[in-house]
Amino acid sequence: MINSMMNNSPNCDKRFPTFVPAAFFVVSLFSMAACQPSESQPVQQATASAEALPGDTTAVAQFDALMAEARAKAWHTRDLGGIMMQVGVWFEGQPYVAGSLDESAYEQLVIKLDGFDCVTFVESVLALSRTIKSQAYNYAGFVDHMQAQRYRDGKLDGYCSRLHYFSEWILDNERRGRVQNITAEIGGVLLDKELDFMSGHRDSYAPLKDDSLYAGIVAMEANLKDLQMYHIPQAAIASAYPSLLGGDIVALATDIGGLDVTHTGLVFKHENGQVGLLHASTTRGVVVSPDLQAYVENNRRQIGIVVARPQDL
Repeated sequence: MINSMMNNSPNCDKRFPTFVPAAFFVVSLFSMAACQPSESQPVQQATASAEALPGDTTAVAQFDALMAEARAKAWHTRDLGGIMMQVGVWFEGQPYVAGSLDESAYEQLVIKLDGFDCVTFVESVLALSRTIKSQAYNYAGFVDHMQAQRYRDGKLDGYCSRLHYFSEWILDNERRGRVQNITAEIGGVLLDKELDFMSGHRDSYAPLKDDSLYAGIVAMEANLKDLQMYHIPQAAIASAYPSLLGGDIVALATDIGGLDVTHTGLVFKHENGQVGLLHASTTRGVVVSPDLQAYVENNRRQIGIVVARPQDL
């Protein structure tokens, strides 16, 4: 997945110059050995130890405060989508922070709860909501959810194990029962795309200066070549409102070559029934944009939406 996305500008996240895809099931079979760092790069730990969980003291403090609120108000009694709306709104006003996953010289599980890009916002809200739904209220469990969502088969094994294209993020998490891609069943039509933005813009991704990592990305894209992707066209979004639930994950499809989507967020159901977008905006941070279709129409490169529904535990 090109974990960068579009808001009102061509980029939602400098992690990748433009964002990611949405799709149906496909199995990634490329060899991870081809995607390991060169010998000059440090060797990373595949998982976090109990003594040194990812995230700083601010992340832990944010987590504890959110869990206290969730327990006090029994958020676990809601369905998962309802919890996700509540968690997402809890972060309203937090700033947009780009490139947080690529600050290290080697791949590691990065967790920030005091600033998000559009993908890390969705990932964090889903992981936190699953933690609340399970009534575990445990930071280590939240960390496990984050790793499981961000990496292919839940295994952190170098840069290429990250689900860079959002279409693969959806299909990999769907395969493991975390989300369900409902785009086709609620009126989606085929999106004829080949995902090759990363390999085609190698100079935009610092890690791809390493030939082995570049080869791994090329192989990953080749494995996604036959992926069937669906989207609800821009003009038909409002007609799909009755089929959307609060907390559904929304990815905004694009006409940019090599990409399928350029931004992500959550369906927000207003009390009056209006459907908005709860997301990390590049200009306003975490915010609710009042109408989903109007938001998509406001960007000439966005052509529709892809919808993935979070699955209860």
